[in-house]
This record gives sequence, C-alpha cells and structure tokens, in this order.
Amino acid sequence: MTSNPRKLPTGFGRLWTAQTISSLGDGVSHAALPLLALTLTRDPLALALVTAAGTLPWLLFGVLGGALVDRWDRRRTMWVADTTRAALLVIPAAAALLDVLSIPLLAAVAFLLGLGGLFFDTAATAYLPDLLRRDPALLQRANSRLRGAQTAMSGFAGPPAGSALLALGRAVPLLADAVSFMLSALLVRTLPAMPRPVPEVRESLLMQARAGASYVFRDRLLLGLALRPAVGNVAFLAVETVLALFAHDRLGIDTYGFGLLLTAEATGGLIGAAVASRIGRRLGTGTALTCTAAVEGLAILGLAAAPNPYLAGLALAVCGAGMGATMVLGPSLRQAIVPAHLMGRVASTSRMLAMCAAPLGAFLGGWLATAYDIRTPLYVAAGLLLTMTAVTASMTSNRRVEAALRAAAPAGGADRSPAEDSARESAPDLV
Repeated sequence: MTSNPRKLPTGFGRLWTAQTISSLGDGVSHAALPLLALTLTRDPLALALVTAAGTLPWLLFGVLGGALVDRWDRRRTMWVADTTRAALLVIPAAAALLDVLSIPLLAAVAFLLGLGGLFFDTAATAYLPDLLRRDPALLQRANSRLRGAQTAMSGFAGPPAGSALLALGRAVPLLADAVSFMLSALLVRTLPAMPRPVPEVRESLLMQARAGASYVFRDRLLLGLALRPAVGNVAFLAVETVLALFAHDRLGIDTYGFGLLLTAEATGGLIGAAVASRIGRRLGTGTALTCTAAVEGLAILGLAAAPNPYLAGLALAVCGAGMGATMVLGPSLRQAIVPAHLMGRVASTSRMLAMCAAPLGAFLGGWLATAYDIRTPLYVAAGLLLTMTAVTASMTSNRRVEAALRAAAPAGGADRSPAEDSARESAPDLV
C-alpha cells in the first residue's frame, strides 16, 4: 500500500473534535449509569439489566440500522442521533432531581442511548471514507487519531469524571453527557455535505439488510476482518469476566492496583493506535493484522503465566497495543474497499457479530473458572486468539488486501456500481 502525503481535510478536524467530545460524554455515562443504579438497588440482576440494555440495540437492530443508514444522509443521521441522545438524557436527570428515578427508567435510557449510538457510529463509519475519498493512507491516519481520542476520553478521562460529577448530584453527570452530545451535534452540522450513495434497485429494508450481511459473508477478506473482533470479543470477555478475581487471588492486587492494571491496558491501546499506520506501511496491512492478532494471543498467554503484578501489567499493555493497532488497521481497510452504498450495512454487520460474541465470552469465562481454575479462562482465551490468527491469516493476506484495493481503485474513491460489485464477488479468490 503506498502512502499518501496529502493532509487530512479541515472537515476531519471537526469530526474528530465532535467524536472526542462525545467519547468523553460516553465515558462519563459509562461510569455514572451503573453507579446511579447502585444508589437504587443492590440486586445484581437489576444492575446487570441496566448494563445489558445498552448492548441490546446492536443485537436486535444492528443490520437493519445499517440498512437505514445506507438510505439516509449520513451527516444528518449523526447530528440527529446526538441531538436526540442529548434530549433523552434530560428525562433521567429530571427524574433524579424529582427523586423518582428507577431501574426500569435507567434501563430504558441505556437502551435508547445504545440505539442512538448504533445510528451515530454506523453513520460516522460510513461518512469518513466519503470525506477522505477512500484514500487508504488517510483512512489509517484518521482512524488512528479517532481511536486514540476515543481511548483517552472514554477510557481515561470519562469514568473518573463521571464518578466525580455524581458526587455533586445524581443529575449532574447526566446533564454533562447531554451537553457533550449537543456540542457534538453542533459540530457535525458544520461538516461538508456528501452526495448520497447511488440508489439501489428498490427493495424492502429487510432485503437490503440481508444483502449487506451477505456481502460480508461472501467476501473472504471482509469475513476475515469481521471474524477477528468477533472471536476476539469471546476471548477478551472471557478474560475480563475473571480478571478482577485473578488479579486479587493470584497476583495479590488490591482495588487501587487493579485500576492501575486497567490503565496499563488502556495506555497500550493508545500506543498501538498511534503506531498502527507505521506498522501497516512497514509490513503491509494484511501481515500487520496477522501480527497484531498474534501479539494479542501471546500477551494473554503471558498474563496467564505472570508471576507478579508488574509482568501482568506489561502483558496487558502489550495486549492493549495489539488491540489498538487492530482497531485502526481493520476498519480503515474495510472503509477503503467497501462501496459507499453498502458501507453502513457492512460496518453494522461486523459490529453486530462482535457484540453478539461478547455475552458468549462472559459466560465461557465464568464457567471455565468455576469448573476448572481461575487461570483456565486466560489459557483458553489465548488459544482462541492464536487459532483465530492462524485461520484468518490467509483471508487477510497482503496479496488479498492489495487485490481488493486495486479493485476499489479504478473508481478513484467514488462509489462503484452494483454491476462492478457483482463482478468482484464472482471473481476467484486470491490467496
């Protein structure tokens, strides 16, 4: 892949700022909603309901949401989603002030916020390649900055800010999140308008959603890109489910030390996102993706065998770096090769597969720890990651990546016709 020296357009700076502000708000609410629920009940099932409600929209409406985004103007979808989420947060804030907040209300708010996030994230993913004219090098640079900002805001700054704001009053973090969404919406409205994708033959929403999912499963490269986060989520949730117990029982880490352990992982994620483009240029995107996946598996293996907290923190930092780089390289490649009229559906299908895998991983981790040993989920997770790396290596090889980029290149970053897509789908796979 040849690098392009062109600068990122001015519009990207506004998009980056909008998503950074929104990520800070997400981090605030990510900490505040469970803590708010904890002020209402100590029932674990009720607390789990609030947490799970935010993920349900992806499981229930992921592909259909992508099909709607492919019908709608992406910029408008983003600012409407953020404006709606800002207005929505006023409801639980008012309920908190009036002392009528309840678990069902928090669960409903979490669900609707998740639904708004589905539309915003899918539209943003589809808008970015249009803004950058599907330039692979610019997409990697842009996603590196977006991923870094998201990790910093939602992983570092947002959660402690949410906890601190909650101490000022139950409504305060909710109102702060609402302000972040409004600022994001105002910035998104200033972005340049992009032409809508070429209309397809008129079909029902369900048929269009099915066509988008089929496009992923019939393309070996896209399927390989989708399998990695899906299998990765099974592995990482298996680890996350028992990580606190593992840290306490095996490493002797207290609550404060556990926070530092998570900080090490987030720091690695920032570094991985920052160097992803450089790794992709040096090794080629396909080889880089295989290497980062292997690094994740080996790092989890190192975590399982770590004899002390310091080596465990190092292992998590290395794992975070692999994840950070993967989350830049994979989406950037997908955005460069998928035609505009399918981008929303392809992105949402891939995200839905990853989200559906998460509960399976959590269950697997808990069961393995109960049936065997606290280290067992970590060893199994490492095995899953390394097996996935071997299986998908040929699916996302440099040769296959370059072939896909060449197929996308003749349109000069513009959308390709359905006839060209059909020709690509019927062409023999390259190994």
